[in-house]
Amino acid sequence: MAGAGLLERLEQGHVICAEGYLFELERRGFIQAGAFVPEAVLDHPEKVTELHREFVHAGSDVVEAFTYYAHREKMRVVGKEGLLEELNRNALALAKEVADQTGTLFAGDICNTNVFDPDDPESRKAVQAMFDEQVAWAAEAGVDFVIAETYSYAEEARMALETIKAAGLPAVVTMCVHQEPMTRDGMTPADACAMLEQAGADVVGLNCIRGLQTTMELLPSIREQVSGYVAALPVPYHTTAEMPTFQSLRHPRQEGMLFPTALEPFESTRFEVAEFAREADALGIQYLGLCCGNASYLTRSLAEALGRTPPASRYSPDMSKHAYYGTDPLLKTENLDFADRL
Repeated sequence: MAGAGLLERLEQGHVICAEGYLFELERRGFIQAGAFVPEAVLDHPEKVTELHREFVHAGSDVVEAFTYYAHREKMRVVGKEGLLEELNRNALALAKEVADQTGTLFAGDICNTNVFDPDDPESRKAVQAMFDEQVAWAAEAGVDFVIAETYSYAEEARMALETIKAAGLPAVVTMCVHQEPMTRDGMTPADACAMLEQAGADVVGLNCIRGLQTTMELLPSIREQVSGYVAALPVPYHTTAEMPTFQSLRHPRQEGMLFPTALEPFESTRFEVAEFAREADALGIQYLGLCCGNASYLTRSLAEALGRTPPASRYSPDMSKHAYYGTDPLLKTENLDFADRL
């Protein structure tokens, strides 16, 4: 559907959006965990472009500019506020190049600011200023739409939405839900999403924080209260009712908090991601993807579960040629017979 916009694509079926740039570039050694500022845009732009291409190769319909946490507050904390505009404009240019070359959607991105305080008018001014400058840069770059993501406060999400709509752009707005299934300003996820839809969001839903299982349990009520398009982009980790977020995960053989650098024991498999995609599809959720912890092979599994055959499907698993577990008649019998002893 090259050339079609976000809403046109959603009218025809699913839109797949691969997120998770911070975690994946940290695993590759180009982002610092903890600070999680997207400095790779300036220090290693070729790696950011490479990841954009990998996600499209795996089935993503969206190239999302790597501007998550590229706002004034985060840049101030690491002492690089002076690089704010350069980082944002470079991130947008990298994403636009790949989107133009691949016929995918080009998305801007703004996120939680970590300074929003509903009772502090000065914090609202600071948040609004951050949204204003990032959305303006995205609009100047010619984005197809803007993603506003990972909001704990419904009111902060509404401020982000209003900024995007004032710029005349479509908006995908996603909340994150912590251990208690409420926003930090006391709304249910379904009520928050319904409020955002009524305020003009084109797509509303959830991203990040919760894994496949604990995100799925919130989706039916959102789908029931939202009349339009719903988004679901969980983290691919084994969260549970007892440990519903990836920050709350604990392991009996390791002391302390595992987030964000020791989550490997809880990683979801590609098959679990595929099952999540099928369940979400059955609920009528059309904007799907994965957030922190995502990798291209997981995006491929999600895409294939929705009936897609992205370029990366050429290399999807096929055990028929495996020396010990295969079925091909050219394989050696002595190896096949030895399989149970491996």
